[in-house]
Amino acid sequence: MNAPASETLQRLAHILGPHRLLTAANDLQPFLTDHRALYRGHALAVAQPETAAEVAQLLAVCNQARIGVVPQGGNTGYCGGATPDESGAQLVVSLARMKRIRAIDALNYSLVAEAGCVLADVQRAAEDADRYFPLSLGSEGSCQIGGNLSTNAGGVHVLRYGMMRELVLGLEVALPDGRLLSSLTRLRKDNTGYDIKALFLGAEGSLGIITAASLKLFPRIRATATTFAAVRDPRAAIELLARLRAASADRVSSFELIPRLAVELTVRHIQGVRDPLQASHSWYVLCELSSSRAHDALETMLSECLEQALTDGLLADAVLARNERERAALWTLRESIPEAQRRDGASLKHDISVPVAAIAEFIERAGNWVREHVPDGRLVAYGHAGDGNLHFNINQAPDADRSAFLARGDTVKRAIHDLVRDFDGSISAEHGIGRLKVAELERYAPAVELDLMRAVKHAFDPNGIMNPGKVLR
Repeated sequence: MNAPASETLQRLAHILGPHRLLTAANDLQPFLTDHRALYRGHALAVAQPETAAEVAQLLAVCNQARIGVVPQGGNTGYCGGATPDESGAQLVVSLARMKRIRAIDALNYSLVAEAGCVLADVQRAAEDADRYFPLSLGSEGSCQIGGNLSTNAGGVHVLRYGMMRELVLGLEVALPDGRLLSSLTRLRKDNTGYDIKALFLGAEGSLGIITAASLKLFPRIRATATTFAAVRDPRAAIELLARLRAASADRVSSFELIPRLAVELTVRHIQGVRDPLQASHSWYVLCELSSSRAHDALETMLSECLEQALTDGLLADAVLARNERERAALWTLRESIPEAQRRDGASLKHDISVPVAAIAEFIERAGNWVREHVPDGRLVAYGHAGDGNLHFNINQAPDADRSAFLARGDTVKRAIHDLVRDFDGSISAEHGIGRLKVAELERYAPAVELDLMRAVKHAFDPNGIMNPGKVLR
């Protein structure tokens, strides 16, 4: 280790104490590989601060020494945004020790949580206050609020409650120069100039480190109605969504599109998952209505709409969850699709979005391309149809050569992303850019937008220490 790095480590250890600055190889290992094992880096050290003031002090030291800083939460991201590079010269800052719920204001429907709070713990804290925090992800038992904020997380309730950006009232952020932006406002209305906090939401730690947030809460959910329905095709699914929104006074909180292959994979690979319907069908939707009123007639609304859709030929069969156990079983099937894909073999993944009304046409056109050009792959297009977000994945076919299949990745990505552009869609709906999609952002984002992003980056982080190589080069 060179002398400047050694001196910097001493200064960092002085801030944290020797036990919260990890430098031993074995201690560093859990922090060096991303969730999908796409990237494996090396680090100068891992810092484990417990307060926002400590985070700010760490950044001040690193900024002075020109040391790159990689913020890391639950490390559940899909694009390598929280993994250090291979240089061994970057500091990983783990927020896991910053896990306090600082305040809950039930009458204001707000909560202040530190960045290291696990999402499920925030959900429980809201529930304990007879309130509801709607962000819901498959990784909610391990992902952290700071990561949710930094990637502008989506999930299964965006249709009704919006992305993470829409759930934030205020932020506390440690800036690269060591200053602390403390703006944990609980206000719903505040038109005092630029919305600075919005710049950090989705920035993936490239402008500063979010240390806490003031979050919106909602009335506690007291009634749900959930169905798993076999639809004629994706076009029928979108028509059904429109009918359900109108019939339920927009109480649809989730609307997930699932192909037959995804059901088969989960039944085959995930213990306890069963096919909800007796006959096989090409497409399904998992839909849930919810209300804060315990006696809202949600099941009646849902049943009547499904019956009419059956009469009109939009769907072939459906089952309603009769209790919480059956509801949980349906959601387990949906949330197990990524793991089932992983166990089945290699896959080429695309997190895209198009306008909701264009989902059916996109699946048709992109699906035809896959069938023609990827004979060793099987399409698994599923996801949050209610907000236009599809996980357009292609799984390795049985007995296909893994290496040859994966070698198609760049060609497939270009074809799918070009088509997404033709539909005025997004190449990253909810997983962010990270390291994985930097070149894709450069390819598809308008030049003016990239110039403005670089200008913002330089204004906040002129020395380029914040999460180098992520989002922007």
